[in-house]
Amino acid sequence: MLGLKLPTDPRWIKIVEKNIEEILTDHAYCEQKAASTAISLIVSFPEYSGLVDEMVALVKEEISHFKMVHDRIKARGWTLGRDRKDEYVIKLHQFFPKGGSRTTQLVHRLLYAALIEARSCERFRLLSEQINDEELKEFYRKLMVSEANHYTMFLGFARKYGNLEEVNQKWQDLLVYEAEIMSNLGKKEHIHG
Repeated sequence: MLGLKLPTDPRWIKIVEKNIEEILTDHAYCEQKAASTAISLIVSFPEYSGLVDEMVALVKEEISHFKMVHDRIKARGWTLGRDRKDEYVIKLHQFFPKGGSRTTQLVHRLLYAALIEARSCERFRLLSEQINDEELKEFYRKLMVSEANHYTMFLGFARKYGNLEEVNQKWQDLLVYEAEIMSNLGKKEHIHG
């Protein structure tokens, strides 16, 4: 369903289980960045009313997810650590050339967002099925559904606002590029990396 060209190595779960505090901190910041992305799309493309409406709802949802993760961190007696650079997102954002028309810029940003959400969904599925922590297993099962909805929403907007054939080709090309990125990642307790 997600179209990802390279699944996460199942050994990633073992890495995560060795440092639950780290994965929760990384996850909290991913939720915060997702809210920031939605706000940025509103600020950059206010003329797309349908997009703005959905991004307002997304900001609320992502911040609520941030709070849920933060609450789990606190419940375990930990504090939120500092933000880390997301190598995955940095590398992903190098795929499309900078510039172009406003529509092109919007489509590229929507495709990046769709792919990040798809990879999050895939990772949450793994956590929901394989992590030994029963509370987190249930937590990630619920979040997996949200991430799948976000992925389809972003991809749907890209297809709505861009030329369908071009968008579909760009999406396939981006999926291939993302698989190359993922072949060198997956060795840290990060949601994407």
